[in-house]
Amino acid sequence: ERPTALNHLYFEVEGMKPIEIATTRPELLCACGAVFIHPDDERYEGYAGKTAIVPLFDLEVPIIESPTAQMEFGTGALMVCSYGDQGDVMAFRDFGLQPIAAISPEGVMTEAAAEYAGMKIEDAKKKILEDLEKEKILIRQEESTQRVPLCWRSQTPIEFIAMEEYYVKQIDFIDDLKKIAGEIPIFPDHHRQILIDWLNRVSVDWPVSRRRYYGTEVPIWYCESCGEAVVPELGELSYYQPWKEDPPFTKCPKCGAEDGFKGEERTFDTWMDSSISGLQTINYLRDEDLFNKAFGNVMRPQGKDIVRTWLYYSLLRTYQLLGEPAFKEVWISGHVVDENGEQMSKSKGNAPPPMPFVEKYGADAIRMFGVLEAGLGSDIRFSEDRLAGVSKFMTKLWNIARFVSMFPYPDGMAFDQLTPVDQWILAQTNSMIEKILPDMDRLDFHNPVTEIRGFTWNFFADHVLEMLKGRCFNSDGTFSESEQKSAWFALHETIRIVLKALAPITPFITDRIYRELYGSASIHREKYPAPREDWRSDMTSQTDLLLQVNSAFWKVKRENGLSLRQGLPAAIVPEELKPWDKDLQAMHGIESLTFKPSKDESFTEIAVPERSEVIYVKVPQKED
Repeated sequence: ERPTALNHLYFEVEGMKPIEIATTRPELLCACGAVFIHPDDERYEGYAGKTAIVPLFDLEVPIIESPTAQMEFGTGALMVCSYGDQGDVMAFRDFGLQPIAAISPEGVMTEAAAEYAGMKIEDAKKKILEDLEKEKILIRQEESTQRVPLCWRSQTPIEFIAMEEYYVKQIDFIDDLKKIAGEIPIFPDHHRQILIDWLNRVSVDWPVSRRRYYGTEVPIWYCESCGEAVVPELGELSYYQPWKEDPPFTKCPKCGAEDGFKGEERTFDTWMDSSISGLQTINYLRDEDLFNKAFGNVMRPQGKDIVRTWLYYSLLRTYQLLGEPAFKEVWISGHVVDENGEQMSKSKGNAPPPMPFVEKYGADAIRMFGVLEAGLGSDIRFSEDRLAGVSKFMTKLWNIARFVSMFPYPDGMAFDQLTPVDQWILAQTNSMIEKILPDMDRLDFHNPVTEIRGFTWNFFADHVLEMLKGRCFNSDGTFSESEQKSAWFALHETIRIVLKALAPITPFITDRIYRELYGSASIHREKYPAPREDWRSDMTSQTDLLLQVNSAFWKVKRENGLSLRQGLPAAIVPEELKPWDKDLQAMHGIESLTFKPSKDESFTEIAVPERSEVIYVKVPQKED
């Protein structure tokens, strides 16, 4: 949007008072094809069907009633010029008006501009305004704003230029594509509306040839004898460069001429070949067996910014070729933007190259960062600080695996062979899988990965590993051999499930750890974790209490200047935690653990964070 002048000028009208037109583009007067007035505009009663005379050029143009005329803008009378904007192009087509090209491909005025021909657009505009004022046709000027299409790269204004091009039919297929758009699974579903809105806006066929130096060449040669456009037969060679190569045929199929062929110099629109990239990857027309297996089972992952291009044209071309939807389902992501929510671009200086971050933090950390930062389809705000935080989780996962690797995996243990505490651990793990699967099935990984990270760090690492450490080592023989093996099994089963759950998002570190721990084939050949009906425990109802009691023990040690490794002479905890007694004693170094409150004043009463329960602790003297 840029500031401009709204120029008011007169058009003479046969048998009527002159009609006042307000325009920001007087340089297009020579291309005026009609004047539009709104059917409800009482100011122009009786003008419809009359002929207006375009000033300076003496063109006779019809005055037409059209709802596209905005009564509140300018004078309400709209000058409609060839190629002024997309609306003008559509108006000329809808009303059968004969277009006039006012601007050449070189960006200067054409012969249609008469004495202004050859002038640059802005120079012609200035001279035309001077002449309108001289002829007393320019009534007044007022400040206004103008929306101008700009080249995305150079930011220079774009003009519509009429050129003969190749088109692919699309209007005839819109109704069928609307049906596909309404039925094909799209994740997230609200991005379906982007596709539907575009289908509702398509009003012309698709121009697919481009006058560019680089791109996929149009494989056509023209017979110089009869003008026939000749396309090569489908053969072993599937790519041609007609502008520099001889044709792969020797005779014109129409007139029989055996020489004199001129190669096409234009290229295709980018989306002409991108639209069949999905067919290319599954060897359409090259490997029938692979194509038959893959087609109909393909997911399209892509960004929301190219729904109206890559997704739409892929659906169009595949439907034209095969009469079926191109994909089984579509997965649409948002953009990666900077910390302020601005779209990244080199021109803004806010688009750092990715490889230094990959080398510093790892590809897995970047993938997980993208999932954690936003839900499916939403924009991701890039932050190196938060990326570094995700990298720390990768390190945490590696260290957890190193700890687990210290103990053998007693494969084949049944759930009912485990201690109640280990059954509780696997039940919690099972619950985590149950929570994440609905969103995973919807291909929305944000909540699942957030859940997995929280489970792994805040539950498994902070509490389970600390609780089972004593039983896993069993250095003082407190636990039986079966209790020790049960702990090993619980650790290994939990880390295996966590690794499998994370594998689609962090494929490298999970595969490396899995191979190191279990010496087996890739983790990516394993099935994704599924809930186990037999992995249930009533103890899960006390999970929150247990975690808060652990936090209370750590807090009392910190507040009394004790190391977390230092033991406690005695403690009293809620009776609900009795199943954890031996592991709690080993975890916190409690010599005497009981479950009934005592009036012994040597005990310190400690409130359990975020709960109504209390614990009682005998605090030892600080160790030197």
